[in-house]
Amino acid sequence: MNAVARRIATVAAATGLAFAAFLTTAGAASAATTPSFETQVLTLTNKERAAAGCAALKANTQLESSAKGHNDEMAKTGKMTHTGVNGSTPGQRIDEAGYYWRMAGENVAYGQRTAEQVVRAWMKSPGHRANILNCGYKDLGVAYTTDSKKRAYWTQNFGTR
Repeated sequence: MNAVARRIATVAAATGLAFAAFLTTAGAASAATTPSFETQVLTLTNKERAAAGCAALKANTQLESSAKGHNDEMAKTGKMTHTGVNGSTPGQRIDEAGYYWRMAGENVAYGQRTAEQVVRAWMKSPGHRANILNCGYKDLGVAYTTDSKKRAYWTQNFGTR
């Protein structure tokens, strides 16, 4: 406990509640300032797009839902694939999430521990890079999941209505 926290604890000893509220508020503020892996991937993807002259992608909850469903499935089965266990394609999963598209694409990855690592890996892969730098895409959903052994799985679903 730092000196400020000790002083607050001493003053708050009679009430107890004031110190607990300070800790809760301080913890919540700290957590709120750290962007999620999904938000970091969106930001890094948009940075790559900006460098190529493409407009920024907007976060989309339907694409995020599609990406999360597939990502959770990959983590559960331990298989990185664009095909769902039921045989579904990325386009079918995006449709099922309620995003009706003119253009859609998907990037998947496995093992990278940070958003920076996964975007860097995608940018080194011609097919994944093509999705990221396709200026026709307008929306993005990102998912990050770990399996029971703490191995990371990543999915990006791109779309344009």
